[in-house]
Amino acid sequence: MADIKLSAHNLNLYFGTKHILKNIDIDFSKNKVTSLIGPSGCGKSTLLRCFNRMHDLTPDAKIEGILKLDDLDIYKKKYSVTELRKRIGMVFQKPNPLPKSIYENMSYALKLHDFPKNELPHLIESALKESYLWEEVKEELKKPAVKLSGGQQQRLCIARTVVLRPEVILMDEPCSALDPISTRKIEDLILSLKRNYTIVIVTHNMQQAQRISDDVAFMYLGELIEFDTYENIFKNAKKELTKNYVSGHFG
Repeated sequence: MADIKLSAHNLNLYFGTKHILKNIDIDFSKNKVTSLIGPSGCGKSTLLRCFNRMHDLTPDAKIEGILKLDDLDIYKKKYSVTELRKRIGMVFQKPNPLPKSIYENMSYALKLHDFPKNELPHLIESALKESYLWEEVKEELKKPAVKLSGGQQQRLCIARTVVLRPEVILMDEPCSALDPISTRKIEDLILSLKRNYTIVIVTHNMQQAQRISDDVAFMYLGELIEFDTYENIFKNAKKELTKNYVSGHFG
């Protein structure tokens, strides 16, 4: 059995009186890519955001259950959210570079976490290489990050995440705003990154889920309907609802 890196047990999430996530039990394996699939509004992104405590600032959000990174209860009150987000990075649907240079985008989090200044250039170069971006920007590190193309901006955001050497990377539809060529670069990057990271990605693209996933979780109306290897989900799903969704015969 693969090592479990991230898990949720009996997870329920409410916004006010609305029950959004319902009795979720799921384990994410170390150094694997797990795709969360399902129709819009079924709770995929909401589940993803539970794992780096992004609902903490939502006044009416209430979370029940146990979420763990390895053996650490990530909602333990004494545990630093800043430290958690260093270990569990997140990449969003729309690239969100800071209005600063490429270099400053990369150095910002390192300075925030008090990395030694003399180590910054090496760490930044390594992360940009790991994110397949170094060759394209190495002569332009002072250039504003917002001048990069959409695909380059998203790879910069991934580089900005990996520069802190997290253990888990959460990705919320990272390719939805990108053209097919940029999308393929991000997919190749994800497959490369799983050697060093555990990756959980929300995607609406069934072909993408098949290309990059080791495991797939199908969600519907806030519930986890089925969780299995990508081969079983797409070729031998146990639940009729899953079969209908992945085959396009849904709704």
